[in-house]
Amino acid sequence: MVEEAKEKRWRCRGVRGATTVTENSTKAILAATRELLLAIVEANEIEIDDVASIFFTTTPDLNSNYPALAARQLGWTDTALLCAHEMDVEWGMPLCVRVLIHWNTTNSLSEVQHVYLHEARNLRTDKYPLPPVG
Repeated sequence: MVEEAKEKRWRCRGVRGATTVTENSTKAILAATRELLLAIVEANEIEIDDVASIFFTTTPDLNSNYPALAARQLGWTDTALLCAHEMDVEWGMPLCVRVLIHWNTTNSLSEVQHVYLHEARNLRTDKYPLPPVG
């Protein structure tokens, strides 16, 4: 009984995702971000009302528009949204939009589906070994 109650508790979970675009243009950034958000919503059966906030980042080579505008276009008008640039790491992936959704859910951590599209599929740490610590 205690285990069942524990599993059904509402918690704020982070849902990660990323995608890439082919060019630094408003059209490319917004289309790719809408595609990514819709894929995350579908994979996790997210309802807008359960989203606390969304944090978007872009690589420094993307500055034509804010990816948060794509969320507004999808109807996320009352959700807290924030945009920033990623660190400019020499070997980092170019033309990349990333998202972190803070989602109130009863799902466990293992049930959360993170979504990586296009070239951003290469960002998943489970696809290559992590560097050693130390």
